[in-house]
Amino acid sequence: MSAGTLAVETRNVSLAYGREPALEDVSLRVPAGVLGAIVGPNGAGKSTLLKVLLGLDDGHDGEAFLLGAPALEARHEVGYVPQRSTVDWDFPANALDVVTMGLFRELGPFRRAGKQARERAMAALDEVGLADFAKRQIGQLSGGQQQRVFLARALVQEARLYLLDEPFAGVDAASEAALMAVLRRLNAAGSTVLAVHHDLNTLTSYFDWLALLNVRLHAQGPIDEVYAPGPLQATYGGHLPMFQPGAQPADGARQAAHVA
Repeated sequence: MSAGTLAVETRNVSLAYGREPALEDVSLRVPAGVLGAIVGPNGAGKSTLLKVLLGLDDGHDGEAFLLGAPALEARHEVGYVPQRSTVDWDFPANALDVVTMGLFRELGPFRRAGKQARERAMAALDEVGLADFAKRQIGQLSGGQQQRVFLARALVQEARLYLLDEPFAGVDAASEAALMAVLRRLNAAGSTVLAVHHDLNTLTSYFDWLALLNVRLHAQGPIDEVYAPGPLQATYGGHLPMFQPGAQPADGARQAAHVA
């Protein structure tokens, strides 16, 4: 597969915190146009890998590319939704303010958002079902609403690639369904979506591409080839959390086809 067909690529990326490895020799190849997930146990390096891609952790070995260009050069073309736990929810901003922040690179550091920019931000809030909450301080929103606000901030960038870190963690079922509907629309319109995910039971209904990571990359590829007992057991060390085998392939040879 040539680099031009990849939305995300890493080449032999390794990173350690002290003597503890966070990532070891990770060569990720995410095709353009997929609705993809990165899955693995707690402490597997999933969020760390996103930070490497976004240039938020530059102490790594190896190379990272987004949309065919070095990651640091292309990250402005990426819509990013962070983990809720990393956000200061006491920050004095309402939902519309947060979404408008997605336009700051386009507007420039000294230019205030005008009518057109705020209309775009309102349209993004409306797309995630939160237009009525535009003036609500972000800390007064529910967990699911907060995630939808940050997805709206990514939406307003009209990005070619969206990276999301645990977008469904701590949200209610209605918010999860609303978030997933937006991600499907983005993907159908041509954007690549890659999300760190934790629930094995929803993988096959939400995503079409999968990477299994536990410090090392154990498998990657179409979900019907990777979502199988062998690769999952290698990733989770034999302790699978609530695995539903409905999507596993019938023959073991296909399970190994995309093992990294």
